[in-house]
Amino acid sequence: MILLSVSSVFGAIGAVLLAILILLIMITVHEFGHYIAGKALKFKINEFAIGFGPKLFRRTSKKTGEAFSIRLLPLGGFCAFDGEEGEGENLDSFNNKAPWKRIIVLVSGPLMNYLLALLLIIVSLFSFGQLLFKVVAVTPAGENYAQYSFYENDLITDIDGKGIYLTTDLMYALKGKNEGDIVKVNVIRGGEKQTVEIMLRGDCDFKNSTETDKLWTALGILKNSSGQYYYGAESHRFGFFETLGRSFVYSFKIAGTIFKVLGELLTGHLGLSAMGGPVTTIKLTSQIASQSVQNFFEIAAYIGINLAVFNLLPIPALDGSKVIFCLIEWIFRKPVPRKVEAVIHAVGFFLILGFAVLVDILQFI
Repeated sequence: MILLSVSSVFGAIGAVLLAILILLIMITVHEFGHYIAGKALKFKINEFAIGFGPKLFRRTSKKTGEAFSIRLLPLGGFCAFDGEEGEGENLDSFNNKAPWKRIIVLVSGPLMNYLLALLLIIVSLFSFGQLLFKVVAVTPAGENYAQYSFYENDLITDIDGKGIYLTTDLMYALKGKNEGDIVKVNVIRGGEKQTVEIMLRGDCDFKNSTETDKLWTALGILKNSSGQYYYGAESHRFGFFETLGRSFVYSFKIAGTIFKVLGELLTGHLGLSAMGGPVTTIKLTSQIASQSVQNFFEIAAYIGINLAVFNLLPIPALDGSKVIFCLIEWIFRKPVPRKVEAVIHAVGFFLILGFAVLVDILQFI
C-alpha cells in the first residue's frame, strides 16, 4: 500500500510537470513569434525571458545588447521591446516604429501558437489517426427505432453532411431537431464507411455547450446506473490528403469552440463555474496529457489554439487590444496618449488575473 501511494504521488507530480511543460512551451513559442518578427523588422529588443520572477540564468549579447534569461516561475515569459510602454529614445524602439510593423510583431505571437498547434495536429493525425466518437452501447428501444439506431462500435464521422470532430460539432449538427426526426450519419462500421439513418430519441434544444446529457440521450447512447453514457473514442486513419485537410478543419473547429463559449458567457447561457483558470487548466491538462502520446499532442494543440485566439481578442493587456491601439494611430495619424494606453493595459492585466483566480475558486466551491 505504501509503495502504491508513493507511486501514485510521483505519477501525479509527473503529470503536473508535463502539463506545466506544455504551457511553458506554448508561451515560449508565443514570445518567440514576437521576437523573430521584431528582429526581422529591426526592432530594438532588451530581453527575451522564459518564465517570470527571479532570474535563474541571464546572458547578454555583446553584439546586440539583448539579454536572454530563464526565470523561476515557469508559467509565463516575455519579449521586452525597447520603449514598449512609452516613447522610446531610439528610432528602433517599439512605439517609434510604423503602426503596421507593430501590428505584424503583435500578431506574430498568436500566429506562432497556431502554427505549432496545427503542426501537432498534423503529426497526431498522420501518426495515430483521428479520434472519432465511438458508440459503445445503445439504449434498447421499441420497433420504431430498430432500423434507425447505431450499432455497437460505430465511429461517427459526420451528421447531415457536417463533419464531427468535437462534442460541440455533434450539438451543432443536431440543434433544433426534435424527438422522432431522422438524421443521416456517416459512420465507420466494421472498418468500412457507411451512411445510416438515425431516429432521434429526444429533443435537441441545447441551451449551452454543457448540456451533453440531452445529446447522448437523443442519439440513443446507453446510460448506466451511475449516470455515465457508454461512448468513447477510437482512432481512425484516413487517406493522405483527407488527413491533411482534416488537420486544418480540426484546428478551425477548436478555435470556433472558443468563440462559442465566449458567446455563451456574454449572453448568460453559460455560468462562470464552467470556466477554469491556471490551476484548473494544469489539472485537466495533466490528466489528459499523461494518458497517451496522442492525447499529449491533442491537448497541447488545444492549448496552443486557445492561446492564439484568446490573445487576439480586443481585451486590454492582450495583443488584440494593442493591435486596436496601433490601428487607431494608423488611421488618425496620432496615437492615444502612451500613458493612457499603459494605464488601460495595466488595469486589463489585473482584471484578467483577478478573473483567472475567480474562476479557479469557483471550481472548488
